Amino acid sequence: MTPVTDGAEGDSTRWLTDRQQRAWRAFIRAKLLLDNELDRQLQRDAGMPHTYYAILVSLSEAENQALRMSDLAATLCYSASRLSHAVSRMEAAGWVRRLADPDDRRGTRAILTEEGFDTLRAAAPGHVDCVRENIFDRLTDEQVEVFGDACEAILAGLSPGALSPGAPPPGTLPPGALPPGAVPAHEPVRRAG
Repeated sequence: MTPVTDGAEGDSTRWLTDRQQRAWRAFIRAKLLLDNELDRQLQRDAGMPHTYYAILVSLSEAENQALRMSDLAATLCYSASRLSHAVSRMEAAGWVRRLADPDDRRGTRAILTEEGFDTLRAAAPGHVDCVRENIFDRLTDEQVEVFGDACEAILAGLSPGALSPGAPPPGTLPPGALPPGAVPAHEPVRRAG
């Protein structure tokens, strides 16, 4: 791509085109509004922030419904302190518990409890409705396909391993497949270890 300059000599900044600027600003605004709407819906209907929902989903899909805290933080792109604070509150609610990692005593595992799974199962229908209403009901099937491909391409560029080791390249994930850390909008299913 040829650098776009504002005419200043020596300026090699690749400024956004009008089309790119329009897409960028729409993306940023939509992301902010969507994050707020998802959080508002989960707070109203399930008494939890979207952060907690993402943690519950990640644990529900993990082998034995348990993950090392460091792996959970990396998966969700949370700082260790942010995750620790959230898990402490979720532990107090009875949704998760923490245990020393049997494979590495220096680490800690977060484990989904039955109460946490029941809470997730109760929250999922409202969350799915919110996702559908605010994203997929507004898009044609073709737009959903392009949207998915674009998101996968962005994700692969930001975090090359985010589509999981050995995963197909962006745009080729099988139907229904999600990269690690993606928060699904489907009925939670307990994964056997």
